[in-house]
Amino acid sequence: MRTNDIIQLAVFFGLLIGLTPLLGRFMARVFQGQKTWLHPILSPIEKLVYRASGVDSAEEMTWQRYFWAVLIFNVIGLLSLWGLQMAQASLPLNAQKFANVNWALALNTAVSFITNTNWQAYSGESTMSYLTQMAGLAVHNFLSAATGVAVMLAVTRGLTRASAKTLGNFWVDLTRTTLYVLLPISVVLALFLVGQGVVQTFKPYASAKLLETYTTQVQKTDDKGNPVNGADGKPVMVDQKVETQDVPLGPAASQIAIKHLGTNGGGFYGQNSAHPFENPTPFSNFLEMLGLIILPAGLVYAFGVMIGDRRHAWCIFAVMLALLVGGFSLAWWSETQTNPVLGTSQLMEGKETRFGVMNSVLFATATTGTSCGAVNAMHDSFTPLAGLVPMWNMMVGCIAFGGVGAGLYGILLHVLIAVFIAGLMVGRTPEYLGKKIQAWEATWAVIGILVPSVLILGGAAIACSLPAGLAGLNNQGPHGLSEILYAYASSAANNGSAFAGLSANTNFYNLTLATAMFFGRFSVILAVLAIAGRLAAKKTAAPSPGTLPTNGVTFAVVLLGAILIIAALTFFPALCLGPIVEHGLMLSGRTF
Repeated sequence: MRTNDIIQLAVFFGLLIGLTPLLGRFMARVFQGQKTWLHPILSPIEKLVYRASGVDSAEEMTWQRYFWAVLIFNVIGLLSLWGLQMAQASLPLNAQKFANVNWALALNTAVSFITNTNWQAYSGESTMSYLTQMAGLAVHNFLSAATGVAVMLAVTRGLTRASAKTLGNFWVDLTRTTLYVLLPISVVLALFLVGQGVVQTFKPYASAKLLETYTTQVQKTDDKGNPVNGADGKPVMVDQKVETQDVPLGPAASQIAIKHLGTNGGGFYGQNSAHPFENPTPFSNFLEMLGLIILPAGLVYAFGVMIGDRRHAWCIFAVMLALLVGGFSLAWWSETQTNPVLGTSQLMEGKETRFGVMNSVLFATATTGTSCGAVNAMHDSFTPLAGLVPMWNMMVGCIAFGGVGAGLYGILLHVLIAVFIAGLMVGRTPEYLGKKIQAWEATWAVIGILVPSVLILGGAAIACSLPAGLAGLNNQGPHGLSEILYAYASSAANNGSAFAGLSANTNFYNLTLATAMFFGRFSVILAVLAIAGRLAAKKTAAPSPGTLPTNGVTFAVVLLGAILIIAALTFFPALCLGPIVEHGLMLSGRTF
């Protein structure tokens, strides 16, 4: 444990806690329609957007209409992004002349980006044109993040309104989030990243001459460029001398900024934030880690402002922080212990030497706690317990601090379960923020929590049972199970990070993981909007002697306990067969 690691951790968490109320107050003003220092510049643009799209900003929606607006908007985005990828060869800004993307991979990617998952079964620098990266992937980085915030705002109104039928206007929430929050902060972060050396250009790829040439084998082609097979049907291989290497360029910085701020995580390059063109320096690494968590943290405070109870917001913040710090501590401890197989600790395989072990572990913990999914190290290379932590973060729903908006409405499902159980334990009708929590709300909360769990365990079970699922494994035994479990956890929780040991660009994984992403996103949105609509229609009651206060230590302990117990009961058996048993085997000198 080095001194500079401790100093960096103190600065990181200090800035996180210190910036939370500043950003939170600003966002609360934006979402409540109050003026900010950006309004003189952006308010005319906001009004122009409404006029151009025919939106009446004063009109409000019922929860059912709000949900359909969310769903239809995102399905249209899915179809347009799917088509863009399959037509990119005929479109401009394709400097490298990339071919159209295969339909199954294009569908997987489209679902991935509209659900804020950003799972990538491809390498961007060898697959996607500049136009696809900008007009497709980067645009949905903004829109999927804004969708999550919009749903959070609707849920907040459901909690604060009484005897109401509406939850706000989705189009207004989407526009304000994008215009006043995501765009300005992304511009600032992108400029900082460019200053650190992140690439931002429209030039074609450069060609660098190698100092040491090498020879590799490639498939022989005929005069027309078609691959040649031998009499046995197998490819005919020939030697090829390699003297140059392409240096991938592109408009990366603008996409990297929103991939972190919007908790998206989709990298411009295949190596994501381990690539030196995406994350060139320790300072850029620090900015990217802070960027992926600061907006979700600020939204917790904004929630407290909008409901008129900042202490309750800090209580939720403390639970989220405890989950984040607890997971990080376990993973860092595991990575610093002596590996009995190799007889050494602080192993750097799969990690960036520019950043070191601590930064790799902190990045992995933060990116899976927030549903960002960006990576600066290969989680497949972590020790079993360190690899368990990112998996666990996704299994509990990426609620530390979660995706922008999604993390907050995700933890509110656990809040409702916690107050429901607490109320039943004392024999009183459960209440939350003056609203009675009854069977309807509890049922939908359970649905919102269990549907992603079913997608994770069910998807992994199917993959482990079929040759098409097992064919993608890079490792056998418990580590192979961890690779499959991680993929479905990442998809259903809309995280998008990969264990980096699974070959997922097959029709089986492209389609099954896309299914997990879609239903993992919109089943939870349906659940929280149904709850919000029901609560908005109720009257607000004054707290009674039997009401559990939601702004104290007792509530924080009850909430944390509910989260841990529900997740443990659901996933502990599967984890025992994966990373936990692998840890025991590692201690006995076996590895996979």
